[in-house]
Amino acid sequence: MDVPDGAVLFDMDGVLVDSETYWHRFEDEWVFAAALADGSPAHEEVTGMPYDEIYDYLDERYGAVVTKDEFVAKYEERAESLYGEQVELADGIPELFDALRAVGRAIAIVSSAPRAWINIVRERFDLGPLDLVLSAEEIDEHGKPEPHIYERAADRLGVDPSECVVVEDSLNGIEAAVRAGAFTVAFRAAHNADLDLSRADVVVEGTAELRDVLLG
Repeated sequence: MDVPDGAVLFDMDGVLVDSETYWHRFEDEWVFAAALADGSPAHEEVTGMPYDEIYDYLDERYGAVVTKDEFVAKYEERAESLYGEQVELADGIPELFDALRAVGRAIAIVSSAPRAWINIVRERFDLGPLDLVLSAEEIDEHGKPEPHIYERAADRLGVDPSECVVVEDSLNGIEAAVRAGAFTVAFRAAHNADLDLSRADVVVEGTAELRDVLLG
């Protein structure tokens, strides 16, 4: 397996922190139950997408019964306690970041989450210096599964996407990374245990296996 030895671009939700479990619960209890006119979306349809684009997607396919402003406000209200109090950092992430820095690898967080949510996670878990943080709200293009955010991240790091390793957990995120031309690692966890992640170049079960792929 020929893994690039360049920058490592981490998705945040479901990779660095276990937030997808909480977001799925929120979707079941409010988004799918109260905000839609009809239908039962699957979580993987929207996981990994920017939350304002989640509204557009769901409204088009299932019909929304709340305004976009109400929808966005609910997500923002939920995010404060979710990231500030509930989520936990994946085991071994600080040690992995230290090991990557030690061999000169650039580290980035590339996320559909707003910058404010990313900042809560960075500060709460003291993730240290990063070479890049890029939120979908900071690009004037569609988010995941479109490849733009990973293309922009590589550009800002001064490298080609093919030189980057992207670590993703969602189908939308994996698709974005693959379409950008990055080497794509699918991060398997409880929330995506039943999904087919084979679109990625390799699937890892947890941080220890991820470290083996990235550092040998």
